[in-house]
Amino acid sequence: MQSHARVVVIGGGVVGVSALYHLAKKGWSDVVLLERKELTSGSTWHAAGLLPLFNMSYSVGQVHKYSVDFYQELQKETGQDVGFAKVSNIRLAQTQDRMDEYRQYAGVAATIGINVEFLTPKQVKEIWPLCNIDGLVGAIQHPDDGYIQPADLTMALAQGARSRGATIHRNTAVTAITRTPSGEWCVHTDKGTITCEHIISATGSFARQTGAMVGLDIPVIPVEHQYIVTDDHPDLVARKDQGLPELGVLRDSDNQWYMRQEKGGLILGPYEKGAPACYVDGPSAECEYELFQEDLDRLEPHIEGAMFRVPAFGEVGVKKVYNGAICYTPDGNPIIGPAWDRPNFWLSEGHSFGITAAGGAGWQLAEWIVEGEPTIDMLGVDPRRFGDYATKSYLVEKNEEAYNHVFITHYPDEERPAARPLRRTPIYDRLKDLGAVFGASFGWERANFYAPEGTPQTDHYSFRRSKWHDAVGLECKNVMDNVGILDMTGFAKCRISGPGAEAFLDHLVANKLPKKIGRLGLAHSLSVRGGVHSEFTILREEPDYMTGDPSFYIVSAGAYQRLDHDWIKKHMPTDGSVRFDSLTNSMGVLVIAGPKARTLMQRVSPRTDFSNKAFPWLSSQNIDVGNAPCRAARVNFVGELGWELHHPIEYQVHIFDKLMAAGADLGIKPFGIRAMDCLRIEKSYRLPGRELSIEYAALESGLDRFVHLDKGDFLGRDALAAWKDRGFKWAFTTLEVHDTTDADALGSNPITLNGDVVGRCTSGNYGFRLEKSLALAMIRPDLTKPGTELEIEILGKVHRCTVVEESPFDPDNTRLRADG
Repeated sequence: MQSHARVVVIGGGVVGVSALYHLAKKGWSDVVLLERKELTSGSTWHAAGLLPLFNMSYSVGQVHKYSVDFYQELQKETGQDVGFAKVSNIRLAQTQDRMDEYRQYAGVAATIGINVEFLTPKQVKEIWPLCNIDGLVGAIQHPDDGYIQPADLTMALAQGARSRGATIHRNTAVTAITRTPSGEWCVHTDKGTITCEHIISATGSFARQTGAMVGLDIPVIPVEHQYIVTDDHPDLVARKDQGLPELGVLRDSDNQWYMRQEKGGLILGPYEKGAPACYVDGPSAECEYELFQEDLDRLEPHIEGAMFRVPAFGEVGVKKVYNGAICYTPDGNPIIGPAWDRPNFWLSEGHSFGITAAGGAGWQLAEWIVEGEPTIDMLGVDPRRFGDYATKSYLVEKNEEAYNHVFITHYPDEERPAARPLRRTPIYDRLKDLGAVFGASFGWERANFYAPEGTPQTDHYSFRRSKWHDAVGLECKNVMDNVGILDMTGFAKCRISGPGAEAFLDHLVANKLPKKIGRLGLAHSLSVRGGVHSEFTILREEPDYMTGDPSFYIVSAGAYQRLDHDWIKKHMPTDGSVRFDSLTNSMGVLVIAGPKARTLMQRVSPRTDFSNKAFPWLSSQNIDVGNAPCRAARVNFVGELGWELHHPIEYQVHIFDKLMAAGADLGIKPFGIRAMDCLRIEKSYRLPGRELSIEYAALESGLDRFVHLDKGDFLGRDALAAWKDRGFKWAFTTLEVHDTTDADALGSNPITLNGDVVGRCTSGNYGFRLEKSLALAMIRPDLTKPGTELEIEILGKVHRCTVVEESPFDPDNTRLRADG
């Protein structure tokens, strides 16, 4: 075995071999794969081989689409049969809510080029004659979907990788991973040690053990999944003898199972409640081709449901029951991309639909490693979307939940209850007493909305305007007329200081840094190609009183804490001139917004002058609220007069109580994240992962006033300038959607002109201050003139929409900068 390689892939399942293949395809032939036993001897060998294109995630949808297309090309390239049966995939619906899910998904599919067809119950019967259509309201079909033979696919990938110079070592166990002083990785095996630049962990059920070798707590734990293979059924045998096409994969989403033909029999795969996590402490070193004891009692409700929907299933005997480990993460999506705090350590783990995702995961990992970033927005699968709150106990609860949620209706506002509440701010109970209905983001409990007095303090999920729509409207209008308070303690917060801090930050972001102490500004860190990787609010603090070194307080989206902080740390100089301090857990944030905000602040901090002259927009001051210290920053994300109050978290209850008491006669009321989203869309404010993405140039996203190409060198500057010279494909736009009655755009809705897709909605909501339905979108640049009429599809219905000026509410920011 060689002693050096550029990349070492650990894990010889379909996911790892795909990563190896795609690296070799990119021209990196000095790549090695290590497999502890035989290829496919982990979860790959017992996978049912399904290729579901369906996924509500924009990121995962693109990964799956690539895989299905690529596997067919791989067979042509290698000449090796991968066993791809393009039999189609039919997903049944028994409720209108389920059909709304399918309609929303169809919009996502249209924006990434996936063909989806809607079926009536009668058409389902014609295509799948063994199906009982009683109780169905409809279905969708993916004509390009089907299933594949996992072992054959893996061997074709291995052949393709070897033909490009890659090396595979079977029966080679990794025993330890260390780093050299120069930063290279050393992979120690029972056959010797390989020194390399990059490591990819694709170790499936062993993910946590692999992570532990480098000090990482990987948020992956497998769950047991069972599927049943039946004996032959006469009707299926007769179809085959008559030369009739094989039946497509059938999914009864509302009964939580899939079924496909297996020669003359059937395979039934339920996703039941109560399926336990397994290998919590990892498999044994000798684990190979391992299955667990079957538990048919657990599957009984699904078996009965299958017998009703497909009576033929109840007419045959059981040939074999497979019960094997399938890896899960807390949200059910895989983790694909760089590990945090470990340079050049990459993860492709937690693949609950590994056969479908393997091709796309390998493709994007190779792009990321070779070119410096992926070619599609991978936020939905980035490993850094989870934090250190994801303990082993948490993972057991959440991953079991993710398993039994595979077939639930995935509403856009879905909140999953397991392992909650976990991270709570000091005022959690006060907000709950005021009617807060909570959601969770990065483990933090945060108020989504407030149930009006006398109404149930529960959520209601829908693809349409749900039962909390009016309650959110009241919150928005109170912010517009009086003053609202919002807990945003979950913001990611850190301090960058030291003699090299200013130069470092100036190179990290595209905007100019604030020059005066106490001033703040919005800044973006660009990706390698000139898209947007991260968005930060940067506040210049007082310099260190002993050294005079500059200090900056940095705030970013709470959901991206690990991603943003890892990005900062990976770009920091290694000479000790810059210091990073995480402040997220030690600092609370309360937002005060509304026309009466100045009066409120003057009451709680009478020694501070809150007038425009003394306290202008985008400035901050150290103040007292009651007896508690705060850094008040005149900025907010809702477009009203207001301040963010950043404070040591131990003072939060005191501050909150003072604000609520002083604002009682001003109409102060709390508002939640859903109201904030309605308010920000009326101001055309962008969000990372929505309007801001690596897929769009920073200038396509309309960040002209935040990007200074002439300020000197900064990360992504030259790439953005070259992108600008080539010409932009997209432009950020705000749209008014007409003739809506009960549903607004949710994001990933196709924007069309005369039936042709010309853009993609990135966010949508109802603007209660304007009383209009609005959408933010990326569309063709030639269509952005205000007044241009286009169409937008919402839940299968095409609506007329009109391009409007940016920030349709208060475009001159007179409320935001209100005199006083």
